[in-house]
Amino acid sequence: MAGVTYEAASCIYPGAERPAVDQLNLDIQDGEFLVLVGPSGCGKSTSLRMLAGLEEVTSGEIRIGERDVTNLPPKDRDIAMVFQNYALYPHMTVADNMGFALKIAGVPKAEIRTKVEEAAKLLELTDYLGRKPKALSGGQRQRVAMGRAIVREPKVFLMDEPLSNLDAKLRVQTRTQIASLQRRLGITTVYVTHDQVEAMTMGDRVAVLKDGLLQQCDTPRHMYERPANVFVAGFIGSPAMNLIEASVVDGGVDFDGAVVAVDRDVLSRAEGGTVTVGVRPESFDFVADGSRGGIKVQVNVVEELGADAFAYGTTKTNGKDVDVIVRVDARNTPAKGEDLYVVPKAGETHVFSTESGLRISE
Repeated sequence: MAGVTYEAASCIYPGAERPAVDQLNLDIQDGEFLVLVGPSGCGKSTSLRMLAGLEEVTSGEIRIGERDVTNLPPKDRDIAMVFQNYALYPHMTVADNMGFALKIAGVPKAEIRTKVEEAAKLLELTDYLGRKPKALSGGQRQRVAMGRAIVREPKVFLMDEPLSNLDAKLRVQTRTQIASLQRRLGITTVYVTHDQVEAMTMGDRVAVLKDGLLQQCDTPRHMYERPANVFVAGFIGSPAMNLIEASVVDGGVDFDGAVVAVDRDVLSRAEGGTVTVGVRPESFDFVADGSRGGIKVQVNVVEELGADAFAYGTTKTNGKDVDVIVRVDARNTPAKGEDLYVVPKAGETHVFSTESGLRISE
């Protein structure tokens, strides 16, 4: 096993105006589960394929352990990849699919059988070893693809959106199995997804990319509590953080006459007289009315999720209507058109520069 290092690694596709991945610096520890996440086209899959040797590294280098693999062919990198579409051989049994790479490598049949049986036991596939892929469900096929990677005992697992073909319930179940399995095996894993909930629940650390640039790499909890910029703040969390541009006034920021207190040191770093204030939906307290400094939110729709409920509404700031999401009591939800008055909880606001988008609060 080994860690992975991206050192100023870039990839520019022929004819492209900008890099798909731009100067990526990332140090993944031995045995770590790192998730690359971001919107479509952000460079996460390209980053993974650069590590796999499936895309050329235009500049910089990539190391697995102490070995520079930048220019090595995929077969010499000691990695195993799990794809979105499973990539199983339809004419082979589960056992043959899982052991095929070992067979090609000339591993003795008895050893192949032992490794396949061990992997099948881990993945609860023992009863399916004699079946063909067409006789399996989507979740079972994905576990076969996982088993094929496990039997090779690689230094690094690479997973490119392996759950995107599964239904919602099976995704939740399978992501738990993958995370648990990775922790038992202790193999360094780089996992790509566009689903930030998947990223937050699975990764030891999460790396957020946008337009080929690394925005932040941190633990899920720290990233949730201290996003580095407006993009990460809006991308991480479900529902998303409320991000509202507000004017700086004496003692805080102004929301259509309601002043929310913000530390003077933070406001002194603001540029141009405005800041972007971030508040999570669960970080509001309710007050009786606007006379107590409450921000008025008119409810447009309520999303009821059983234990939780969220009111989607609008407020005014700088003369504009702004969308706001507030977590409300699931047993006593407000009606459409009702006015709520809320204030951000002390110490739970995030302040960003409106010009640069970077975090300016502590």
